[in-house]
Amino acid sequence: MDFYIKSVHRISLLCGTVATILLCLAILVIMDMVIERYVFNLSTSWQTEFVIYSLAGGTFIGCPYVLLKKGHVNVELLPHYLGYNGKLVLALMSSFLSLLFCSTIFYLSVHWWYDAYANNHTTGTIWNAYLWKLHFSLPLGMFIMILQYIADILSLITKREMPFPEAVLEENIS
Repeated sequence: MDFYIKSVHRISLLCGTVATILLCLAILVIMDMVIERYVFNLSTSWQTEFVIYSLAGGTFIGCPYVLLKKGHVNVELLPHYLGYNGKLVLALMSSFLSLLFCSTIFYLSVHWWYDAYANNHTTGTIWNAYLWKLHFSLPLGMFIMILQYIADILSLITKREMPFPEAVLEENIS
């Protein structure tokens, strides 16, 4: 079980790196687009689509990393008043519901991706990129999210991780 959890954590860290690279590439392409348009007075053909798909792909692929680092938004009013067992039940229940949601999105997105692959859908623009390549980030991100949720649930059940750990408040020293 430790091997599974550590492997999924490494994959989620890799996802964070890939998402960061996609974000940086999108920024560089935006800079290129601005320079081409306003300095050299050239038209741009592929840059806007590249930026849109890079940001979307980075978002979907970066989701497991955010889950790993607990970077998502939590409303911790109820867990604040619960004991350990109540927090555990709440954490498991929310994790199972989130796992169900990600599984549904994964199932639907695989069909969406396969349709684009089987029918050779393209963007229909000058760039004319194959959509299956661009759509692949959603089922990939959701699949790794499923793995990460399973690792989180196993960590909660085996007490490797605390449900809703107390927030550490840092005081500013002036």
